[in-house]
Amino acid sequence: MAGPLIRTLLSSARKSVSPCSSFLSKHYLSSGVALFLPRCTAITRAFSAAPATAAAAPNSSLDPSRLRNVAVIAHVDHGKTTLMDRLLRQCGADIPHERAMDSISLERERGITIASKVTSISWKENELNMVDTPGHADFGGEVERVVGMVEGAILVVDAGEGPLAQTKFVLAKALKYGLRPILLLNKVDRPAVSEERCNEVESLVFDLFANLGATEEQLDFPVLYASAKEGWASSTFTKDPPANAKNMSQLLDAIVAHVPSPKGNLDAPFQMLVSMMEKDFYLGRILTGRVASGVIHVGDRIHGLRSTDSGVVKIEEGKVLKLMKKKGTNMVLIDSAGAGDIVSMAGMTSPSIGHTVANVEVMNALPTVELDPPTISMTFGVNDSPLAGRDGTHLTGGKIGDRLMAEAETNLAINVIPGLSESYEVQGRGELQLGILIENMRREGFELSVSPPKVMYKTEKGEKLEPIEEVTIEVNEEHVGLIMEALSHRRAEVVDMGPVPGHVGRTRLSLTSPSRGLVGYRSVFSSDTRGTGFMHRAFLNYAKHRGPLGNVRKGVLVSMGYGTITAHALMSLEARGTLFVTPGMETYDGMIVGEHSRDTDLDVNPVRTKELTNVRAACKDENVRLSPPRLMTLEEAIGYVASDEFIEVTPKAIRLRKRYLDVNKRKAMSKKPKE
Repeated sequence: MAGPLIRTLLSSARKSVSPCSSFLSKHYLSSGVALFLPRCTAITRAFSAAPATAAAAPNSSLDPSRLRNVAVIAHVDHGKTTLMDRLLRQCGADIPHERAMDSISLERERGITIASKVTSISWKENELNMVDTPGHADFGGEVERVVGMVEGAILVVDAGEGPLAQTKFVLAKALKYGLRPILLLNKVDRPAVSEERCNEVESLVFDLFANLGATEEQLDFPVLYASAKEGWASSTFTKDPPANAKNMSQLLDAIVAHVPSPKGNLDAPFQMLVSMMEKDFYLGRILTGRVASGVIHVGDRIHGLRSTDSGVVKIEEGKVLKLMKKKGTNMVLIDSAGAGDIVSMAGMTSPSIGHTVANVEVMNALPTVELDPPTISMTFGVNDSPLAGRDGTHLTGGKIGDRLMAEAETNLAINVIPGLSESYEVQGRGELQLGILIENMRREGFELSVSPPKVMYKTEKGEKLEPIEEVTIEVNEEHVGLIMEALSHRRAEVVDMGPVPGHVGRTRLSLTSPSRGLVGYRSVFSSDTRGTGFMHRAFLNYAKHRGPLGNVRKGVLVSMGYGTITAHALMSLEARGTLFVTPGMETYDGMIVGEHSRDTDLDVNPVRTKELTNVRAACKDENVRLSPPRLMTLEEAIGYVASDEFIEVTPKAIRLRKRYLDVNKRKAMSKKPKE
């Protein structure tokens, strides 16, 4: 009797309730459980009311006025990543190790920042999206693509060193996008830094702003003094703030006060320009960018757009599977995000950096970031040496090409152009940037042969132009003559020279030099100055070709034997020059085993063994004592090789070799006129 009664009640209720209660009634009837109707209706009402509440709630939490988007920009080693650590710690983030933002293994090994990274911290009801950027000129593309995501910047300047070459580069980018930077003089706790020195640096930075065409508003920049290492910032000059002020709160307050909140319309359709991209084994392609307008929820239908010469092209349609945001050092899942916020999303497989992700009804692409052109190129090819295939797992040209194309997608500052016979021309900003790419590839199990870097020339009005770089050098006085002589061979021209304030016996040189002259100079500079000098460089402009370089390298010792190198053979070769190999290494015909003491190449046999006789010798093989060889790192090898040589890169070894391994072919090719 109870069964028909419940059925009648439910059928009459079904007309007045939403599909959710209909589903519940079917489910419970089929399971034979009697369901009390008022309870079902209550559940139904809760379900149908939930989306409305969820939709209404975000408008308060998505308010753009509580957001601040800030990039931290500076020269190399002026303290950006350490500053980010202290800001994260101040806002309660759990930091696993020092320089927590440097998440790539190569960054931690070398102590440099390679890629830009975004995180968010909460401070007094506001949410600050902070972007940490690299300081090297080679990674300038990382700075260029993130400056468009932010409304403000913290310009960190070392109070001891003052503004340097890369400070000018990053500041020019920030001013171009109309940002009003906050000047932070870092490392003021150093003994050499006085209030007079800080005032001097401040006026130098002001001059730099003026020279770069800053507006009146940008010239009125706030100045703070800090020691990121000690973890404090102050609005007035001090070397030791009181205990209750030894924190970063004054800097965080300055960000909230001086950086404008993002302008964005929450009611407009959703649009986002992709500024960063990474790949995940589980989620696929993760796209990060700043939401230009509207609100995005998990599950929304979106599509990717790309601007072409013929108009806007639709790349792919999909839906948002996951929305994420970096909070401190952790990635947190979120349900929705509004205009002005910087978020990451998963669910699309095709869009990459520079593309627009938008609601399906939107067909307008956002303007993309303009990057400076690459200045050098290297050719990556299949390793064809006699020792190929012993160490690596990825050996074919196809695999090398796929890996390079994937890199060009995530790093806009690198261009990859397929060449002849499974080779690829890779264009970039400098040998450090390309060196990092090669190092990553060899760690992934790739074997490849790499040509020496070539400078990319331009021709305008029939005149050959080459990239010129601005170089800042600081050395002890006794090394000035040696450095000037070496750079004159490399066609450098001195712009300014003078003592370093606060450092007795130190000289600072400002020069302009062709990029081709600086290739490989860093290792020579380090040995010339006994590790006491520092050199910084940044791209300046394209100018008239300065003519051929002087003699910048000696000849090499080339192996003409195949097998294992012996100590007996190396003992007689030591007098010929500097060796790059140790006994026990494998060699082959055409491999470079050392540097000749003269300007010509010399063919040698490093696998010669001691002839055995029946006569007992007074001296034994163990008595062979060799000088320590000069073992090349990848960066040194890139700068060292000449135009007729290659670098053979494998996961376990870096070898230098001649382009043509056969000695007769080499002699024939050397008679041909060079380009």
